[in-house]
Amino acid sequence: MSRAPHYALEWLDAWTVEDGSARAAQLFAEAFDAQPDGTWSAPGRGNLIGEHTDYNGGLVLPFALPHRTYAAMRRRDDGLVRLVSAQEQGVVRTVALADVAPGAVDGWAAYVVGVAWALAQDGCAVGGFDLAITSCVPYGAGLSSSAALEGSVAMGLDALYGLGLSADDAGRQRLVAACIRAENEIAGAPTGGMDQAAALRTRAGQALLLDCRSLEVEHIPFDLAADGLALLVVDTRAAHQLVDGQYAARRTTCEAAAAVLGVETLREVTDLEAALGRLGAPGAFDASGQDPEVAVRRVRHVVTEIARVEEVHALLEEGWTAEVGPVLTAAHASLRDDYEVSCAELDVAVGAALNAGAIGGRMIGGGFGGSAIALVRTEDVEAVAVAVAQAFATENFTPPAFLVAVASGPAA
Repeated sequence: MSRAPHYALEWLDAWTVEDGSARAAQLFAEAFDAQPDGTWSAPGRGNLIGEHTDYNGGLVLPFALPHRTYAAMRRRDDGLVRLVSAQEQGVVRTVALADVAPGAVDGWAAYVVGVAWALAQDGCAVGGFDLAITSCVPYGAGLSSSAALEGSVAMGLDALYGLGLSADDAGRQRLVAACIRAENEIAGAPTGGMDQAAALRTRAGQALLLDCRSLEVEHIPFDLAADGLALLVVDTRAAHQLVDGQYAARRTTCEAAAAVLGVETLREVTDLEAALGRLGAPGAFDASGQDPEVAVRRVRHVVTEIARVEEVHALLEEGWTAEVGPVLTAAHASLRDDYEVSCAELDVAVGAALNAGAIGGRMIGGGFGGSAIALVRTEDVEAVAVAVAQAFATENFTPPAFLVAVASGPAA
């Protein structure tokens, strides 16, 4: 894939597994003056379709990125965790596992020790460890660097303490559950389970159709290059933060709407128009204090987004990959207008990509910043990236960065 010299674009290339593992092991040796027992890694997450549906019991269609987080680890027998990250040069944090509880640990360490805490809560015999982390998953880009961190630590703990959970999908689902608890309860980010499933349950060359109600999965062949297509990811460099209350507010609204409709999750809504009518009725939300007009928009997005996942699944099954493009664009409009989680940078990225010939595009991740994706013909990757960069320059936005997403392997 050629990269034109006439415009300076930043490409976020993935490390090889050998390079990433060596970087983590070197950091470990420098921090702890010893060698790790081993090195494990987990991928960041792309998501073809299905945004804000996971915590509503819906369907999602993510895949693993080639960009991974690497964890060099060594077992300890004193219940302590010592942590060092390449992103915090020379800083070693120490946490006693006995002190880990909701609200007790801050920063990135919460995602790490939270996994050990959650596994212990699940009856697994885990203890202390030393850990060195390095990563090529873009941070704050909406590509789930947090789940990649959790997944790499989960794999390390599984090996260090002989849990045997990574050997099959049922065991990996237990690791997924521990990672979700770590993020929700210890780190305080009320996300759904899509990201952790993508880190631990995906397969190379395939997307993961995950039913977030039953937790059943189906692996869907996802080789865009074979169809002359590519998925361009645009890291808008707009700040992306899921613990600032906006994400939680939308989840709360969805849960309140489900209660009004008398269903466990919005996945059970089968007649959208009737549901929206009930939600918009006077007094429907008196008990919860939610704004009915806002609730109507949120529910409309979730229900139509689940339908879009089903539509994309059917298109991929038929081999009509290019026809996925307009569905992605429709999803962006819904996320922008009904769920209200887009931002100026994401809208400009999607609009510029479409104007430059992309077949479809949308924001991905939790929103309020992060990344967008554009489905493009292989020969158009460079031109679309240039168009997006030029549009950002016109708007005086921070220059974006780019990567081409290829469905890769799970945590290992």
